[in-house]
Amino acid sequence: MDITLLYLALALIAIAGLIIYYFSFKGAHKPKTDTLFTEALNAMVKGDKSKAARLLRDVVKQDSDHIMAYLQLGNIIREDHPSQAIKIHQSLTVRPNISKELKVDIHQALALDYEKFTQFLKAKKEAEQILKIEKRNIWALQYLLFLSEKEENWDQAVGLTKQIQKITGKHDPDDLARFQVYKGLEKLKSGFPDEARSFFNKALKSSPDFGLPYRYLGDVFEQIRDLVKAVESWESFAVRDIKNASLVFGKIESALFDLGRYSEVENFYRRILEIDSSNFEAIIRLANVLEEKGEDGAALSLIEDAIDPQSIDVRGEIMKLKLSLTTSTPVELSHQIDSILEKLSDAKDS
Repeated sequence: MDITLLYLALALIAIAGLIIYYFSFKGAHKPKTDTLFTEALNAMVKGDKSKAARLLRDVVKQDSDHIMAYLQLGNIIREDHPSQAIKIHQSLTVRPNISKELKVDIHQALALDYEKFTQFLKAKKEAEQILKIEKRNIWALQYLLFLSEKEENWDQAVGLTKQIQKITGKHDPDDLARFQVYKGLEKLKSGFPDEARSFFNKALKSSPDFGLPYRYLGDVFEQIRDLVKAVESWESFAVRDIKNASLVFGKIESALFDLGRYSEVENFYRRILEIDSSNFEAIIRLANVLEEKGEDGAALSLIEDAIDPQSIDVRGEIMKLKLSLTTSTPVELSHQIDSILEKLSDAKDS
């Protein structure tokens, strides 16, 4: 056999061996890293972050090109080790041949990393970088909107809101009305109540059932001592934003007292409870009103009906104790105090 042919044959055999070894090695390890990555994702879904992080570290040790593993590892450790998360995610930005989708995910992760450090300017740049890749990326626009609200840049916030609504096709008038309210608050804070009222009225024009403008219109009327309109505005806020209604309860009581119309307070709280029978702040305040009227029994019944034995909230028990001071024996009062202390202990341990 020609020596040249012999060398060629040996070379081909060697190359074939390497090919077989490579594919057999790759076949042996790829499923292993894929399995580990799947297990890590399952651990994340179950909330077991430590297990997920351990598995992801195993993945990247075996496959340094597993970008998704690095990405998720950084996301997991962000809460406790934000500086490490930044290093991991920054290292991914220089990787070659990364898809647009992955680039977006990496910049999104970095934005959240910087936010954890309250480095909002850097976070903003990451969101803007996403828009250079995908100009209609909703997450980036919403994140910039969040930062605009944080910076109280209301003009920018309005523009971003309109942009988001144009892309999504969802036009929520409350969103734009909210920013009109924020502009009004700026004017109110600067000592321009008339201009503030103008913005609040614009908000109501675009979204008549939005509660927030009514709350601050009440504050404007309070400043100019038009308490009748202040009460009307605060009540309008309370019935439209029942979850936050308690924010104006004290204001309404004080204004009605100054107007000589304190008797209307009871009807107001009953109206609130018709809308939300579990509004505990309204229940307590109504009980106080009933007690002041000498209707102690009705006040006590109202509180007893509202107390949830399974809840760790002790306000009901404290109110009951207050109402029972003149009607219960010392032993009964002592039992009530023990019950309150037991709830507080359970709350501390939970």
